[in-house]
Parts: sequence; C-alpha cells; structure tokens
Amino acid sequence: MKVDPSETGKVLKLLTVTPHPIASLTKSFDKSRLHFISDEEPWSVNDILAHLRACADLWGKSIAAMIMQDHPTLRYISPRTWIRKKDYPQQEFTISLTAFARQRGELLKLLNSLSAEDWLRGGTFTATTKGREQTVLSYAQRMARHEDEHCIQIAELLKGKRSSE
Repeated sequence: MKVDPSETGKVLKLLTVTPHPIASLTKSFDKSRLHFISDEEPWSVNDILAHLRACADLWGKSIAAMIMQDHPTLRYISPRTWIRKKDYPQQEFTISLTAFARQRGELLKLLNSLSAEDWLRGGTFTATTKGREQTVLSYAQRMARHEDEHCIQIAELLKGKRSSE
C-alpha cells in the first residue's frame, strides 16, 4: 500500500492551521466569555481547548510511539479520562493556547520528517472499540478531523457574541 502525498499534505496543512483559527476566533473575548457554559452547551471554549490538548497529548504520544517503535501495542486511553489528571480546564486560556500551539509545533516537526512509508507505520491498540490497528496516517487524520469539528464548535459558541456580553 502506498500513501498519496496529497493526503499527507492535507493532514499536515490541517494540523498546522488548527491553533490559528482558535486564536483568531477568541482574540476579542475576555476570560469570562471563554469560560462561559450555557444550558445548551455544557462545554466552554476553554473546556474545548482543554479537551483538544488532552487529545493532542494522547494521540501525539501514540503517533510518536508508532514512529519510534516497530508496531507497538498501545493501550488506548480516553482523552476524557486523561483530562482528569491534568489542570488544563483550570489554566488561563491564552497560556493553554500557547502550550497547545507549542505542542503542535513539536508534532509537526516529527510528521514533516517522515518518508511516505513512515506514514504507514502502525500499532495495535488495546482497550478500544474504534479499531485495533492504526497507522500514523490514520491517527493524524483522526486528530485533524476531530480538531476541525471542535474549531467549528468554538466558532458556533462565539458566533454573534462580543466580549462585553
């Protein structure tokens, strides 16, 4: 099986841009608005960012393991479980976003160094119902799609709102 360079390019582009729309969407909002939870949406913008960071921690670590090890067996850990061990939801939004962007830069450095064959390096995941066999490419695609969905969610949460509301 071969990897289409346009597919890896698409994934890299999505992963590269994710921190930017979050920063752009949130720049004119104060802390209280970014931490606001409504009856309709139980997650604040800050909660979404905390969730994205937890996913990036776990999925990025899994991607690195698949690159560094020869077909590792990895235990799937839910980001919702992982976030309970972190203080991400309590962190100040801009500090958290800066950490997310820095972490993303490190992942991109690793992914940009891969050959076409390296994108197919895989691993077996235990304790999951989402599929036991994954590759660097499938996990990176999953991360990109997931983050894109949450960027849309952030935009919807802030749509038509001003920092003074």
